[in-house]
Amino acid sequence: MTLSAAVVAVGNELLLGDTVNTNAAWLGGALAAVGVEVVSSVMVADDLPRMVVALQRGLDDADIVLVTGGLGPTSDDITREAVAAVAGVELVRDERIVQQLTERFAAYNYPMPPDVLQQADVPVGATALDNPVGSAPGLRLPVGEQVVYALPGPPHELQAVIGVVLDELRARTGRVLHTRSVHVSGIGEPTVAERVEQAVQVPPGVALAYLAGGGVVRVRFTGTDDDVVRRLADQVADVLGDAVWGRDGAQLDQVVHRELAARGATVAVAESLTGGLLGAALSRMPGSSATFRGSLVVYATDLKETLAGVPGPLLDALGAVSAETAGALAAGARERLGATYGVGVTGVAGPSEQEGKPVGTVHLAVSGPGGADIRSVRVPGDRDRVRLIAVNSALALLWKHLAAERVAP
Repeated sequence: MTLSAAVVAVGNELLLGDTVNTNAAWLGGALAAVGVEVVSSVMVADDLPRMVVALQRGLDDADIVLVTGGLGPTSDDITREAVAAVAGVELVRDERIVQQLTERFAAYNYPMPPDVLQQADVPVGATALDNPVGSAPGLRLPVGEQVVYALPGPPHELQAVIGVVLDELRARTGRVLHTRSVHVSGIGEPTVAERVEQAVQVPPGVALAYLAGGGVVRVRFTGTDDDVVRRLADQVADVLGDAVWGRDGAQLDQVVHRELAARGATVAVAESLTGGLLGAALSRMPGSSATFRGSLVVYATDLKETLAGVPGPLLDALGAVSAETAGALAAGARERLGATYGVGVTGVAGPSEQEGKPVGTVHLAVSGPGGADIRSVRVPGDRDRVRLIAVNSALALLWKHLAAERVAP
């Protein structure tokens, strides 16, 4: 069977834009995977009457309601009261939760403010859901034939608590959806879609989606038959060829590190417009110190020469933003940091042009034992987007360079 769900996200910070509601997107995917269809998703202020209305509308629309946020210890955390009100029951203090909270604060040698104990108040008839990474437990409360689940707002807490909820829903639906994805860089979403849809026939019951962001496109298939969705992903990988750098849960920095480790190689970077973001990406993965030597953040033009070894005459003739400068940055990073491969990044992130070059100009280069690859792109968007795409494009260029060496005769 298929269940329907309504999602209610609580918090003034969501409505004011101070916090992005990433929980809604995450829940949509997690619920779909266990056969639950999200039919509505709303945000509501920390206001008891409005919260009760939102919860009641959710119960009117769906089999289950998941409300996130408002379970903390402060005066505006009133989700417990709203859930109790919509169910027409009172709140009672759960002494088991009181004991857990007391032990948690004692373990950290931190005095427990009295208001923390409001997190032990649960609606009559509700079951508390353990929160292994936070102090606010979740709640499960039947309301007639339906169920309301109250879950913590911080994403890491939500994802820690919801496991038991997903297990319960999976048991009710009897369905498991399988997802397979192919990750692509270097070609845009419209081109990816055109190539895929010319070559791949998607059967009924399988959903195809294109997910683009940060210079990466994911082609995702979802269906109940894992063999079918896997074969479709294989077909897409064949169609898109060397633009494909990973599958399913792979991360671009991870596949780069694995490729480097397989050949006992290292990488170093010299970056300008990314201001250290490329180095941060390459140091994100645990164990990355085995293959990542370091980063030269040469934001000022003179540092490109003094730290990264870009020839002064080249900078005088072509400027800090050029393909040739990116190539010299890559070679300098490789030489000066003692790495097998070097990556260079320069460009114009904005908000204004530089050296007559428009905002969004990005030059990337990889230098290695077998030669160099240089790529120049024009990236649309604001400063943050340009820098993010520059990082991912640099990683993708490094991956492509390594893969080409691997298959070369």
